[in-house]
Amino acid sequence: MKTPGWEVLTRHSSDLRRCSNILQEQDPLARPDAALFPERLRPRKAVGPDRVCPRMLKACSTELGEPLQHVFNMSLQLGRVPVLWKTLCFIPVPKKKHPREPGDFRPVALTSHIMKTFERLLLHVLRPQVHPAQDPLQFGYQEKVGVEDAILYLLHRAHSHLDKESGAVRIAAFNTIRPLLLRDKLTEMRVDPLLVTWITDYLMERPQYVRLKGCTSDTVVSSTGAPQGTVRSPVLFTLYTSDFQYNSGLCHVQKYSDDTAIVGCIKDGREGEYRSLVEDFVRWCRSNHLQLNTSKTKEMVVDFRRKKPHLQPVSIEGVDVEVVRTYKYLGLQLDDKLDWTANMEAVHRKGQSRLYFLRRLGSFNICKKLLQMFYQSVVASVLFHAVVCWGGSSRWRDAGQLDRLERRAGSVVGTELDSLVTVAERRTLDKLRSILDNTHHPLHDTFTRQRSVFSRRLLSQSSSTNRLKHYFVPLAIRLYNSSHSDEAAHHLLCDCWRGELENYTAGTGSKEGCLGSLLALGATVDTGLPPPTLPTDTPHTGFISMMWVSQQK
Repeated sequence: MKTPGWEVLTRHSSDLRRCSNILQEQDPLARPDAALFPERLRPRKAVGPDRVCPRMLKACSTELGEPLQHVFNMSLQLGRVPVLWKTLCFIPVPKKKHPREPGDFRPVALTSHIMKTFERLLLHVLRPQVHPAQDPLQFGYQEKVGVEDAILYLLHRAHSHLDKESGAVRIAAFNTIRPLLLRDKLTEMRVDPLLVTWITDYLMERPQYVRLKGCTSDTVVSSTGAPQGTVRSPVLFTLYTSDFQYNSGLCHVQKYSDDTAIVGCIKDGREGEYRSLVEDFVRWCRSNHLQLNTSKTKEMVVDFRRKKPHLQPVSIEGVDVEVVRTYKYLGLQLDDKLDWTANMEAVHRKGQSRLYFLRRLGSFNICKKLLQMFYQSVVASVLFHAVVCWGGSSRWRDAGQLDRLERRAGSVVGTELDSLVTVAERRTLDKLRSILDNTHHPLHDTFTRQRSVFSRRLLSQSSSTNRLKHYFVPLAIRLYNSSHSDEAAHHLLCDCWRGELENYTAGTGSKEGCLGSLLALGATVDTGLPPPTLPTDTPHTGFISMMWVSQQK
């Protein structure tokens, strides 16, 4: 029996069947798991303009996997995208609680779920080809980096300059819109011509309409920009902006998707490089058909000198950029004192509002497991957002407010929750290890230069101010060295215990010495290190194991 969804599905490939003789023998998407991608769809997602339900695709993934794979390869090799696949239905999503004008809405596009599956497959083909040309300071939509890494790198450059130089740091934040075309830039990156042709056809002549509260507008055809809400658009935008890169000793440009920040470290009042960089960026945006949102462009000056010189504002196209004392960058409130006071106040207010919902949920006698899940997803996600950036630099009074909020949440959940310091230290250590494992991370060389040639420890970073001392890099190094010190002490006690055990077995040692070394070894169990291994023929193994278990308890 043919369902309505199946009739719509058969219309997708009607214009491709007549061109099957053009296909090459090798399939670009002949991956072992390509046929399984429909199974990874989320069944509760909204239906796209093609009216193909993701629940149906997921349920019929076994039957539809190979046919869709064949159609995908046909579309890619012909460089043509079916019109129904690139049709967009825009749903205006409010940015504010009470929107009043069109700029208060974010246009999110609903697209075909078959097209989304195709886009995810093509990302595996596109990423290796464009990796050498990507901007190393683009933190958006990249593997193993994110919001925390972007903020950490920005603050690392600012703290390092302010700790050594008696100058200022000027931070200008820009916000850009989607690009027009990518064909020339992808060709310069030596992307496969078939893929370039397919992407160009995908961006050109897209039918689109708007749906709001049951009302649907007329369909228009657009050939500009990349729609927000699709799988490929964020990656295409990062590639479009990757040809503007700048990173010197005093200035650098870093990006997170369409948010761009220019950081200039001013020394002895010399601002020429910083102003020239801003002018070059504005000129590049104009030549690449990118429109700067001057209303969202702000500048923040960080200067701890007592006598602060007067700085001329930066001008963009004849309009002076507003100088602010606080700026919300990637969800965090940055201030010109770098003490995180404004951010802690915002986190505390938001945490209190989330705690209200946790209390209401607890009043319905919900089980402890569901309360913990709600806490981790709703409350903790707000309290500890990017905690590695501000956890060690926040004032004790602000940290105490969050700890009290944590204790109140723990009383509702019915368990003792980790404090702010515990969570910050654990996540800081995890972030450091991920940076050391990622050779492409912008801070990777900063830590590898601190490696000791005599041990696995990292050399401490010198700092002349407490501001830098409690920042991420020095704090992470101290935590890393402390963890290795505990591990070294554990292994040393293991060797001592084995020596005492061998002496006791040979009759030259005492039972008290063996038990004493065992007790000392058991005291290191809170580090999470495993117990020492013993040969199977060791006498009194059962007694020793019992003692180890008792020390663990």
